[in-house]
Amino acid sequence: MSDEFHKPTLFAGSRFEDFLGGEDPAHVSRVAHETAAALLGRVRSDPRPEFIDRLVTYTDENGIDAIAELWSRASPRSLPGALWSIYLLRALTRQDAEQSSFLFQRGTETAATIDPVVAGAPDPAGPTEIMALADRILRGLFDGDFAVALERAAAFCRVTAHGATGVADDVELITPERASELTVKASRLAHMSADLVACARLWRAGSLD
Repeated sequence: MSDEFHKPTLFAGSRFEDFLGGEDPAHVSRVAHETAAALLGRVRSDPRPEFIDRLVTYTDENGIDAIAELWSRASPRSLPGALWSIYLLRALTRQDAEQSSFLFQRGTETAATIDPVVAGAPDPAGPTEIMALADRILRGLFDGDFAVALERAAAFCRVTAHGATGVADDVELITPERASELTVKASRLAHMSADLVACARLWRAGSLD
C-alpha cells in the first residue's frame, strides 16, 4: 500500500492485478485478508479526514466491483467479510435511498427494540438521513470503535429487515411477488446482521482476521 491515498487509488495496482490473476481459493483468501488488514491498519494509524472521505465515497466514483473482487468471497465472519458487508450495505442504501428509508422507518415504528437508537438514526429518517447514516457507519470503521460500527450496522440491518417483513405482510394479498422479494430481502438482512454481530465479538476478542 502506498504512503498516500492518491485519488482514486484504494489499493496498490500490483496487488489488485495479483489478485485478479489468482484463481486458487487459498490465494484469493490470503490476498483478501492481507488487503483488508493493510487498509484498516493504514488508515487507523493515520486517520486524516481526507483519507477517510476518499474511502467512504470510493464506490460512488469507482463502483463497488473492485471491492467486491477483493472481499466479497471472504467469509462473512472475517475482517474482509466485515468490510465488504458494510460497503455493500452502504451501496444498497444509496442505490434506492427512498425505499431504504421507508423500510427503516417502518421498522422503527413496529420493532419493540432499541435497535433504532443503536443504529443512530434520526426520527424520522428520510432518504437524505438514511444515506448520511450509512456514511457514518462506514466512517466509524476507520475513525471510531470498530466493533461499535459493526453493531450499529447490525442494528440498521435488523430494523430494515423488520420493516421489510411488515411491508411484505401488508402487500402479500395484493402483490405476492413484491411480498416475496421483501421477505427475501429481510432474510438476507437478518443473516448479515448476525454475521456483523459475530464479527464485533471477534474483534473485541482480538481474533477477527
